[in-house]
Amino acid sequence: MENNQTSSRSNTGNTAWQIVGRLVVAAIVLAITAFFTPGFSINNIWSLAIAAIVLTVIDYLIVKFTGLHASPFGKGFVGFVLAVITLYVTQFFVAGYSISWMAAIIGALIYGIVDYFIPGEQEM
Repeated sequence: MENNQTSSRSNTGNTAWQIVGRLVVAAIVLAITAFFTPGFSINNIWSLAIAAIVLTVIDYLIVKFTGLHASPFGKGFVGFVLAVITLYVTQFFVAGYSISWMAAIIGALIYGIVDYFIPGEQEM
């Protein structure tokens, strides 16, 4: 019985580290995307961190309610459009994060390319 409790605690710890790892990867991908996308700016590290959390939550909610992933290259045109909308809508939740529609389109392309090359498990 004690063995089950130990493995339960270690699974919870692993899950927490996986979530933190995904958020760090999302922040890195987002920072690279903002750097290379004209018309897309993130003012400071805190805005970047909050934007990564908001993007992750929005993506999670989209997957939960629709079953579609907001991945620019993983799910074709629908995934690309969802990625554009997700990048654009995030500015309404995060101070210091601004993006235009055109920058969201370009940013979704760059985000997809960078996300493809940075390793990490994207499923939640």
